[in-house]
Amino acid sequence: MTERTIGILGGMGPLATAELFRRIVEKTPAKRDQDHPRIIIYNDPKIPDRTAFILGNGEDPRPALIKGAKKLESWGADFIIMPCNTAHFFADDIQRAIGIPLVSMVEATAERIAEMGLRKVGLLATDGTVKGLVYHRPLLRRGIGIAVPDGKDQELVMKAIYDGVKAGKLELGRGLLLEVAERLQPRVDGIIAGCTEVSVALRPGDLKVPLIDPLDVIAEKAVKLALGLEDL
Repeated sequence: MTERTIGILGGMGPLATAELFRRIVEKTPAKRDQDHPRIIIYNDPKIPDRTAFILGNGEDPRPALIKGAKKLESWGADFIIMPCNTAHFFADDIQRAIGIPLVSMVEATAERIAEMGLRKVGLLATDGTVKGLVYHRPLLRRGIGIAVPDGKDQELVMKAIYDGVKAGKLELGRGLLLEVAERLQPRVDGIIAGCTEVSVALRPGDLKVPLIDPLDVIAEKAVKLALGLEDL
């Protein structure tokens, strides 16, 4: 069994990165310290805002994302995961710049939804993830429908992410997300926590439909890859 070192390209935001690290540790079947995989975390909160760039009014985050990925590769990571859904808009650009796999949280989540047999899912995510079709493409390829909040509710999602969780006001973010989810639920079979800040704020028992948490999905996949239980 070949063990692999996990590289985490983080800082988008820092709390989501810390949460991913914690979940990987918790999901590892370990009886002692030495049973855990090696993890290298590159936490760069200075990476320009991904949504702002996708919407046409911000600095290009790709140079910083590629720089971080190359650092992780040079430090000995065997594969990279990224606890930021919106950043997966740039996944192909990052992958082309490095020689190790960037394991997509978005593709892994779409695969999980297909395995669950869900026909239509709601998406709580940034404007960048929604308008960049980050989840639309992998879901539609698998024949799964997708629903997003309407204009006013999408504004509340952005407020929850930026003025709530990213600003350290977790309860504000949680309250707004629950309000939007309540209105989205009747239209779907499940809801994706499509921003890592949403993953931090919501828990599976909060909703009447399944909450699909990409942070959980990628944490579980990273453990299997790191312990050699799955092939890269």
